[in-house]
Amino acid sequence: SSLLLSSSLSLLLPPPSTQLKAAFKDPAVIPALCAVMRGSQKPQSSLTLTPCLPLMHLRHFVRHSLSQLSAVLVKHESPERWPALLTVLNHSSVTSCLFLQVGLLLLSKVVESNPEAFRPHYRQLLQLFDTVLQDVNNPTAMYYCILTLTTLTAYAGVAEQNLMRSLLPKLTISIKHLIKVDQDQAGEAMEILDELMESEVSPIIVPHISEIVHFCLEVCLLQFLSLCYVCYDCESSTAVLKQKLLSPILQMVFPVLSAAPPPGQEDLEDQEQDMDNEGDVESPKHFAAQVIDTLALHMPPEKLFQHILPQVQVCLSSENPYQKKAGVVCLAMLAEGCAGYIRRKMLPFMLRTVCHSLSDTSQVVRSAGLLALGQFSEHLQPDVSNYCADVMPLLLRYLAGLNQTMTVHVSKAFYALENFMENLGAEIEPYLPTLMETMLGTLSNAENLRIKELVVSAIGAIASAAKKLLVPYFPAVIENLKGFLLDIRDEVRCLQTQSLDTLSVLARNVGKETFSPLAAECVHLGLNLTNSVDDPDLRRSTYSLFSAVSTVSPECLNPHLGSITTAIMLTMKSTEGVTVSAHLEEEKQFVLLDDEEDDDLNLEEEEDIEGNDRDVSEFSVENAYVDEKESACEALGEIAFNTGAAFLPFMESGFQEVFALHDFPHEDVRRASFTLWNSECLHHVLPSLMKDRDHNVVIAALESMNGVLKACQEEALQSEAMLAEISHVIRDVFKSKTACQDVSEDEADDCQAEYEAILQEFAGEGIPLLASAVPADTFYPYLNELLPFIMNKTKSSCTVAQRSFSLGMLAEIAHSLGLVSGGRAVAGRLSSRLLPVMVSGVRDRDPEVRNNSVFGLGALAQAAGPLLTESYPMLLSLFSSLLVKESDRRVIDNICGALCRMITSNAQCVPLDQVFPALLSHLPLKKDLEENKTVFGCLAFLYNHNPSLCSGEPLSEREITRSADTRNTFLLLLRDVAQHHPQEFQGAVLSLPPKQKATLTAAVAHL
Repeated sequence: SSLLLSSSLSLLLPPPSTQLKAAFKDPAVIPALCAVMRGSQKPQSSLTLTPCLPLMHLRHFVRHSLSQLSAVLVKHESPERWPALLTVLNHSSVTSCLFLQVGLLLLSKVVESNPEAFRPHYRQLLQLFDTVLQDVNNPTAMYYCILTLTTLTAYAGVAEQNLMRSLLPKLTISIKHLIKVDQDQAGEAMEILDELMESEVSPIIVPHISEIVHFCLEVCLLQFLSLCYVCYDCESSTAVLKQKLLSPILQMVFPVLSAAPPPGQEDLEDQEQDMDNEGDVESPKHFAAQVIDTLALHMPPEKLFQHILPQVQVCLSSENPYQKKAGVVCLAMLAEGCAGYIRRKMLPFMLRTVCHSLSDTSQVVRSAGLLALGQFSEHLQPDVSNYCADVMPLLLRYLAGLNQTMTVHVSKAFYALENFMENLGAEIEPYLPTLMETMLGTLSNAENLRIKELVVSAIGAIASAAKKLLVPYFPAVIENLKGFLLDIRDEVRCLQTQSLDTLSVLARNVGKETFSPLAAECVHLGLNLTNSVDDPDLRRSTYSLFSAVSTVSPECLNPHLGSITTAIMLTMKSTEGVTVSAHLEEEKQFVLLDDEEDDDLNLEEEEDIEGNDRDVSEFSVENAYVDEKESACEALGEIAFNTGAAFLPFMESGFQEVFALHDFPHEDVRRASFTLWNSECLHHVLPSLMKDRDHNVVIAALESMNGVLKACQEEALQSEAMLAEISHVIRDVFKSKTACQDVSEDEADDCQAEYEAILQEFAGEGIPLLASAVPADTFYPYLNELLPFIMNKTKSSCTVAQRSFSLGMLAEIAHSLGLVSGGRAVAGRLSSRLLPVMVSGVRDRDPEVRNNSVFGLGALAQAAGPLLTESYPMLLSLFSSLLVKESDRRVIDNICGALCRMITSNAQCVPLDQVFPALLSHLPLKKDLEENKTVFGCLAFLYNHNPSLCSGEPLSEREITRSADTRNTFLLLLRDVAQHHPQEFQGAVLSLPPKQKATLTAAVAHL
């Protein structure tokens, strides 16, 4: 027994020995050990399994370890069944200062281990904390008190809100005192503000938001980490505006953002040293910029610009380069959150300012300008690309004058260039020769590996925009990439990985005929690298390469699908890069209390991630491994789709691995796993969609569900139970009943409202897909239940986005009903409900709402056919009056489409002698070219039934090259016109310009 006691104390220092593990397998050991502990007269041996007074005599780390041991016990045993624990905790609160500290240390550990078990004691604990936080002379006790309160916050309910609300002023005072004593402890204590903002009791923050913000502003001078909490507070945008906190926040942020570094030094983000951490700069300026970014995301743009623009203009007009830099950085940070407002009102001014900054004499200002241009290119599309003629020559000149030894600055230049180029499309053509000459020349001459990596990445961006225009440069690009792809030295790994990424982009963009000769070689390269190099980034890139090759030459993958899928599934199974949180690591010190099989906390065992009620927040995953798993999921899905039947042997095992990732700790991996759905997955995955608390994961799941419905249609809905389950999921999203929508009204902010709108949009898109996949009578009961949710969003009191979306969905539903059996009857039954809503939408002030309403009326007329006869005069009058005053070309195109639908579905109710000339006067279509199929279908219909209406009308060449369905309809009509009315046809052809005449003649020759 003495030996066992000695060994048990060694638990606190080294890991337990094999002999000790073996000894503890004997059930008699624990009672014997307890007897020795109770009977021993030696202080070091009188430790019992109940934490008690001898803790006072032990060193801090021993007290900490024994507290953690107690926490492990509490995890498996409620406090009520261990009364001595509660006795010690109660006793510690009324005795000496040291005893109070130890008691609060013990309390923090046991509550963290099993917070739910202490729920009956929450009020008593909060009252204790109220007392402790008032004793500013005992910072250690305050620290452990705040740690415990941080844990309780996530579990406290409405009953505890008043008590917690009263603690907030004392919390801020306590943290201020902790900052003076121990800034590390203070930083950890400030996490409670984060927890309060994110927890279900976040309404307790709102009454004190002014105090919280002023606290952050005050302690910012002592520790810049507090700026993070200003970001969180800004999410309560209404409270910030109401309490006039925006100006104080900006008055604090701008001096930090514009401060000059000490003489002879540079800001961290401008330094050339420490290239490995180029993207991970954290400094007061970094957090100040984050504040601006968060304000932009959550504040009304008009209000924010009213306060921030004067300060920006002051900075921009200064001669101080760091003041100018602050102004330009501020513009960059506004781009994402205020994108719509900037595109409408501020883009010319802001872009002109940023372009001007690229000519500044100070490099710090130019660097900020490059950052801003990259941000504009990323968030202000497509408007910013309209300035291509101004921006591209400026960037090319800037690139030509770069000093390649200044790698950080060169990186910023390439960031701006890439972001701007990849959205240009064919407009990149005039700049392509200069771009490629610069890129290929730099690859040949540069010695710096980082510069080469940047160039290779830029070539990928060029390929994304140029597509087949890059073909003349393709051989030279591949020749340069080969050397990088085959070099497996560690020091060139980043360049090799980027080369693989660019190779994947080339495969997707230069065309099958150009890339196919390299497909087999690319597959072998990817397999060799996967087998020979253990690097998550490289594996991610090889999976992307396999996926890209499958789009141009899937047959090259077929012989290697076994090897490829094995590698991908090993990545999916792997727990590399997954780490447990600190308190779980501490539990592992006490492995003798658990089965030996759990020693390594094997994350592959289902009970660890799922069965033991583990929250995914208790695990973290390194970014490289997250990206690898995400790429594996996406690649597996695309390879399966492109290789078809050859993939069938791997379908079942692939599904099992993907399904296992639906509970993975990182939301990006869960989101990616949802993208691999097929019709067999729906039943298994829909419950996960309801339970996941991450908005982006649920959005991805809904998007994937819609993809399955679109691709599989009736195959995905072979049982009515599946139809009911999907319909109920859509209903529950509209009723905000999913886990990620589970917030109180007080918690709801602008960000939550935005997520809510996105969720409902994706859910709503599933309704017309269901309507087009099953007979209308089968879907009608579910449609009848779902329609009110959509129609409620068409009211004039709703936002433009809501009205546009809801009327668009109603239009798509009507269109879907026209495609399925029984659709005419159901469309006729619904017409009395839909017509008034759509007619009201036609009169809306917003052109997009009018456009969707017009399309909906045409789709409803087509679906209902003769059942809508009585409404034809009203609809024709409505469209006639709208054509007279409508200025938006897309709306006019849809009026043409709606008239054509009315003609083809019920021609006898349309006065063609009046309507047809009016229709022709607005052709050809200018904006909504998707309606060409409808228009030419109508022309073909009229030509067959009333050819005299169509004679002598010249036809436009531009319509020939549209979608396959439109082209086929057009060519069939063209053939009949040429055969039956050769003179009129030749007259029409001769009236065309030479280029169009040649195109039309060639088209007729191939008929």
